[in-house]
Amino acid sequence: MPRQHKVWGLGLSVVALFAALIWSAVIRPPASPAQNAAAQPRPSWLHTMPIVTVSNHDSMPIFRRRVGGNPTWQEEDYEREHTEEAIDKLKELGVTVVIVHFYKGFGLEAEKEHREKGMKLAAIVKSKGLKVGVYVGSTIAYETFLLEKPEAEAWFVPDFLGKPVFYDDQTFRKRVYFMHPGYREYMRRVLRSAQDDFHADLIHFDNTSMQAQPPIFEHPLAIEQFRDFLNTKYTAEERKERFGFSDMRYVLPPRYDRKLGPINDPLFQEWADFRCEMLTRYYAEMEALLRQQNPDVAVETNPHSGISGRNVIWDQGVDYPRLLSHLDAVWTEEGDYPQVTDQGILVNRIRTFKMTNTLHNTLFVASGGEGGNTLQLAEALAFGRQCIGDVGGVLAGYDLPQDQRRYLKFFHRNFAYYRDIDNVADVAVLHSFATMGFNNERPAVSTVLFEQALIQGKVPFDIIFDDNLKNLSKYKVLALPDQECLTDQQMDLIRQFVRSGGGLVATEGTSLYTAWRQRRRDFGLKDLLKIDAPHWRGAHEPEAILAIPTVHNQVGTGRVVYIPEVKPAIAKPYGESMTSEYWKLPLNWKEVNDSVKWAAGGEVSLEIVAPNTVAAELTEQKQNKTVMVHLVNYNVAKTPTVNSIQVSLRLAGYQKVRKATLLSPDEEGPRSLAVTQSNGRAVFAVPQLRTYALAVIQFE
Repeated sequence: MPRQHKVWGLGLSVVALFAALIWSAVIRPPASPAQNAAAQPRPSWLHTMPIVTVSNHDSMPIFRRRVGGNPTWQEEDYEREHTEEAIDKLKELGVTVVIVHFYKGFGLEAEKEHREKGMKLAAIVKSKGLKVGVYVGSTIAYETFLLEKPEAEAWFVPDFLGKPVFYDDQTFRKRVYFMHPGYREYMRRVLRSAQDDFHADLIHFDNTSMQAQPPIFEHPLAIEQFRDFLNTKYTAEERKERFGFSDMRYVLPPRYDRKLGPINDPLFQEWADFRCEMLTRYYAEMEALLRQQNPDVAVETNPHSGISGRNVIWDQGVDYPRLLSHLDAVWTEEGDYPQVTDQGILVNRIRTFKMTNTLHNTLFVASGGEGGNTLQLAEALAFGRQCIGDVGGVLAGYDLPQDQRRYLKFFHRNFAYYRDIDNVADVAVLHSFATMGFNNERPAVSTVLFEQALIQGKVPFDIIFDDNLKNLSKYKVLALPDQECLTDQQMDLIRQFVRSGGGLVATEGTSLYTAWRQRRRDFGLKDLLKIDAPHWRGAHEPEAILAIPTVHNQVGTGRVVYIPEVKPAIAKPYGESMTSEYWKLPLNWKEVNDSVKWAAGGEVSLEIVAPNTVAAELTEQKQNKTVMVHLVNYNVAKTPTVNSIQVSLRLAGYQKVRKATLLSPDEEGPRSLAVTQSNGRAVFAVPQLRTYALAVIQFE
């Protein structure tokens, strides 16, 4: 059976010395988010000030001229971006972080003129009391870069399936194998310049989701490292058990250009794990370098797909718990702009916000400026942490519409309610690595739709990962929506939670498979579920849906529910990602939420009577005895006002309400709320909700 992730040696003479000197000090086994947060210095400013960002990542003339398609005034705007007047206007707007152009991949020499201009801009930003972020690209514009470093030819990824590997349609931007020692050493030079010359407060690494895509690992060095990874991860006996043989000398990464259903091939599984591990190692090394230079620098990357129904483990080599343990913030460009579609689908980025909150990171989203709106800003206020998002380019930022300006002022004025907060959640929804990485069919469908039911039912929940199973004390219910691949150790932790009085809701094939996706004879959690597994139809057929009603069991003081199927309202085609066009509420969404409430003992922390296009988040500041209820009207385009929303809040340790206030950037001034208390709950009504409202409940 697989061991836990640990440090893998390179096994390559060409980098052995480098590994001995650098990697032993930098690379470490993945820690739990809580352990990592305690062990690593973290920039305090990310958690003590309101984060409002603007950026000018791509404005450098060398890039604009090479990529083409520019307006005649582009370089005029570039010059205006670098003026004191521009930064003064941003500060007046409420911007607190300016991410400036720094390194686009043309080479330090080729970009010298622009870098010097960027340094002057950074100095202006600093002089105004704002934080400076710098942009770091992950591609190489080889036409100029090779003039500076001809040996970089060896870093480039070879053709994959007969096609060159470059960035999108910009063929001059080649992709490199990021773990090549030469490339890593060059990037260390880049980062030293970010600190020495720009005195950067934040490093923005771009295009993280593209760095560990499958074609990147056809580089000869990656192939050797993959073999060494397998030799180090498993003993000879374990390799024989895993693959049928133990000698890895001729193993090659799989070349595959078709959509994948369930991934049963052990080499495919290990290759996905390897790519996640190497991407994590790279950023662990970059983090260590940056922390040595400046412990208060924020490290931020762009794993751009978020939790959006895509299999980022396979497609992009991104395992969020591992990667984010070395980061402070992440950017998402997943799309999923908040709205209710004509098909009645509530599209949102709530899952990505919840993922980053669990992993103690700040989420950066594009929320304002051209293409932005107050609904995007509202979503960031409700579900984010101290960051309202990016409100446009350096010039676009201060041309914000008045309604967006009003939201920024509201954020600053009421920032006390957005810092030092914890979210209150009754339910933890597990995303296990093996399940979500090795099967993007029914597990992805069931997980996304289960979460959609909770979102639109306004049931407070968190998204958790494998390591979080070690401490479930915060939650009343653990949800396992078709989490088919579980280890014996994970199932023991789940049993312990239930026997300690916790609730469990499982669906479909939960616990039918091992972490290697090998089918068990019966449910691994049969002692809790108390049902028989469906007959196995073979590795190439989906598991049958049990033709039984929902099962409720009392197990000691715990409660267990088994739901045979989370029923899609819109079927996802086989092999496609479970993206937002399929997020329509499942047909049995009420049954899902009722099952969760039964497993929780019949009561959850927050109950709201409002249309299912209104979403809610529950947060608290224990030190101030304050609880906040955030409300967002995702259907504001069609229903501009929702009236008379009824809210019932479980007191949970608090005794008496001292004051209740309703705040909203859509309304003039605060409004007092009348609260009644009975049966351990506080009850009040929100008279009207436009886009966003915040109910602040202060206790004695």
